[in-house]
Amino acid sequence: MRKPGKQYTSAVNQVETRSYELPEAVALLKKIKFAKFDETVEVHLRLGVDPKHADQMVRGTVVMPNGLGKDKKVLVIASGDKIREAQEAGADYFGGEEMVNKIQSEGWVDYDAMIATPDMMRSVGKLGKVLGPRGLMPNPKTGTVTVDVAKAIREIKAGKVEFRVDKTGIIHAPVGKLSFAPEKLVENASTLIQAVLKAKPAAAKGKYVKSATMCSTMSPGIALEVVEAKQSQ
Repeated sequence: MRKPGKQYTSAVNQVETRSYELPEAVALLKKIKFAKFDETVEVHLRLGVDPKHADQMVRGTVVMPNGLGKDKKVLVIASGDKIREAQEAGADYFGGEEMVNKIQSEGWVDYDAMIATPDMMRSVGKLGKVLGPRGLMPNPKTGTVTVDVAKAIREIKAGKVEFRVDKTGIIHAPVGKLSFAPEKLVENASTLIQAVLKAKPAAAKGKYVKSATMCSTMSPGIALEVVEAKQSQ
């Protein structure tokens, strides 16, 4: 196993073994930065749910108030006037069956999000093996299967994040770039955490957020303090 570098070790030594409030964690991330590129900041939440049970699945979407600092490429698969609507709304790629065929024949995934109109889902559904593992399959629950393609495009371009608990019970989500002003990173991270708290399944018992961590691409993790509101049973 490769030995951690001096800069990473120095960063680790500056992180105390305690939970930090969000503003503290953001300030520390900026202080221990050593990478020469603009790192992505992520929040990881370990939840007290068993995602193998459908009634304990946690998923949803949230629009980051300050964006993500990245221009997302959007593909829209639609028909008729909806293709023109997608073009006018700023979709990077748009079309109908020819786009489905391109993905099937080439395994084409050079985009960050896909939107489909309901009438095209019979064809798009065939692409599960290509799109599913990459989290690109359109879904009505996340607003990516819709007739209002213009609204869906605007939300994704503005910094819409889809979160979903993985098989180990953890949610991983980006909340911006390390170059963001501290208050913008705090607001984005808080928005994500509140959305996950609101998505708590009724079947989840005991402590919902078991642990929370914030990190940048190259940094060690910083434990976050997350306060859950007590819900009346």
